[in-house]
Amino acid sequence: MSDDGRMISGDKRGNERENIALRPKYLSDIVGQDSVRERLKILIEAAKGRSETVDHILFYGPPGLGKTSLAHVIANEMEANIRITAGPSIERAGDLAAILTHLKKHDILFIDEVHRLGRAIEEILYPAMEDFVLDIVIGKGPAAKNVRLNLPRFTVIGATTRLSLLAGPLRDRFGAVYRLDFYDQHAMEHIINRAAGMLKVEITPEGATEIALRSRGTPRVGLRLLRRVRDYAEIRADGKIMGTVATDAMELMEIDHLGLDDADRRILMAIIEKFDGGPVGLDTIAASISEDSSTIMDVYEPYLLQLGFIDRTPRGRVTTPRAYAHLGISYHTKSVDNTSSNQPTLFDE
Repeated sequence: MSDDGRMISGDKRGNERENIALRPKYLSDIVGQDSVRERLKILIEAAKGRSETVDHILFYGPPGLGKTSLAHVIANEMEANIRITAGPSIERAGDLAAILTHLKKHDILFIDEVHRLGRAIEEILYPAMEDFVLDIVIGKGPAAKNVRLNLPRFTVIGATTRLSLLAGPLRDRFGAVYRLDFYDQHAMEHIINRAAGMLKVEITPEGATEIALRSRGTPRVGLRLLRRVRDYAEIRADGKIMGTVATDAMELMEIDHLGLDDADRRILMAIIEKFDGGPVGLDTIAASISEDSSTIMDVYEPYLLQLGFIDRTPRGRVTTPRAYAHLGISYHTKSVDNTSSNQPTLFDE
């Protein structure tokens, strides 16, 4: 079981062509993330009022929630050019130096997956972000000398799904840090309807609701599902996405009304059927379904936790009555062995 190709995955696919035109262009186009939007509005208006660059910004949260889109929105609001790169793409110090020396005043440098920058690269980025200078070493051995280049004032916008992996010194150099949360049902319906209008797809309120329900609160997932339901409607229906058409398309893709797919259900069923509902360690779950434990923790588990279908306990993962009810399995309470509750556990939380 792999996350590659999952319809309801928030991760960006390497072979997927995202429609850039569907992205919001200005803060007024953004629905949801109300707190982040208001704080960004104040930050941008204050910077524009002083004719300064925006302070360095860090966005973190699950994939697919619009971190890249927000970077483009900030660039549009500031009327600035944006340069886009990713942490894994910057392999050598010279790569970062080439990027920084080509920046102009008020430009924005967006670094996706910023937590994957190498430590040597971070050391170069620290003075660039703090003092707007670039320290480079020319030559080798005794003849080597350090040269300091002045850089124009620019803004770094970082995006990460793993804030805990970001080095403390780098995190401290971002003046504004914002967490993006999952979108509510109303916001997702608005995003689906807006995208349908831009794609010239006829959709009913019921159709938008059915797609939004299965979008896991993630715009990238919602837009992906919209495109697949559009294909289904064009082939199996009259091209109009109604509630029943959307439901039939989702059933064909094996996505239920909460946005769970076969992979999610396999994890829940493994805990229930093989381990009597838990508690069970993450590594044991991974071995039982032939999956990597880090993939379960980073990809599958967050949404199951959000739904309240599993709990993390000191002794391992436990399925809740909600999971049993969703899967149509009768729930039975188990007696708890209190004698072992204070014993050290071999299972990670």
